[in-house]
Amino acid sequence: MFIALAALRLVAPAFVAWSAVPSPHLKLPRAVSEAPQATITADPKRDELVLELPAADLPAGTVVEPPAALAEFPVNGSLYAFHAEVVDEHGRRLPNEFLHHMNVMSPTQRELFLPIGRRVLASGRETGEVRFPWILFGAQVQAGDQVLANAMLHNPSGVSYHGVRVRVVLSYVPEGRPWPFFSVLPWQLDVGFPVGDKTFDLPPGHSERSYDGSPAVAGKLVVIGAHMHDYGRAIELWDATTEKLLWHGEPARTAAGESGAVPPTKFWGLTGIGLRITPEHRYRVRVIYDNPTQQTISAGGMGVVGGLFIPDRNAVWPATNPDDSLYQHDLRHFMRVGKPVTTAMPMSHMHMH
Repeated sequence: MFIALAALRLVAPAFVAWSAVPSPHLKLPRAVSEAPQATITADPKRDELVLELPAADLPAGTVVEPPAALAEFPVNGSLYAFHAEVVDEHGRRLPNEFLHHMNVMSPTQRELFLPIGRRVLASGRETGEVRFPWILFGAQVQAGDQVLANAMLHNPSGVSYHGVRVRVVLSYVPEGRPWPFFSVLPWQLDVGFPVGDKTFDLPPGHSERSYDGSPAVAGKLVVIGAHMHDYGRAIELWDATTEKLLWHGEPARTAAGESGAVPPTKFWGLTGIGLRITPEHRYRVRVIYDNPTQQTISAGGMGVVGGLFIPDRNAVWPATNPDDSLYQHDLRHFMRVGKPVTTAMPMSHMHMH
């Protein structure tokens, strides 16, 4: 361990300078600035931030998707870990199964593969805690940075809950410390790109879906993870230009023999760091399903890869264009414009998206 850290400390200075030239922050669109308010509270003693969404009622047997809420970071620092929680009106933890999914995005910063708002993090009932070595990697945030957050809650029980809140606990390294050595950015590539719902109907038997795209800037992928739904067999990242398989993931098996989360892969060690990608190449995410039922499962499929990315030195990150049609469509979808808040839905039909 000490040898590894010593070696990384030797190579780290070469990478610390390899940060992208940030794009200027655009002015928030009016629809975003008028969104409901979430909060981000700092706990300097624990070096933690708590992002909390507005309270919502959760009737028995329903799915609740409140509008996205806007929050602002109160400190400068580097995020390296997070986990999501659901609590009732008295602050008591509810089962993780109540959280179908939650997402956080920056409406003023561009995604790596598309001209849409950058996804900062996502969590679901099976995610648990996501944590990376604080001495190595951190995603920088600045006081005043604003993010949108949304969540889907579902209540499979016969008991109604009031004042339910989704919150995300983020661990961070305060600004001014000599670590983390590497400044990273989140990225994702989804078979449901470019915009809209990322789920799709899953037909019986074998099926596949894919999407190709090119990154806005060159750099290195240092972490790749993925998310699929039930009956997902594998998910892959390809260099579509060279037809080379870069990464292959399969869901872990739970103690009950069911499909679990896809374990992330870390691309760092004593001999180097990162899996290089360039704008000159196209990259493909491919998901493979095997539905053993005889029925098409509504919204039963999904396939997304994502993780952490280190841009090349002095790479100029493109600015977000609020007039771009993809940006506008994606923002409306994320904010749930024109969609119902509460619906009754059979639990067997519910999937992440």
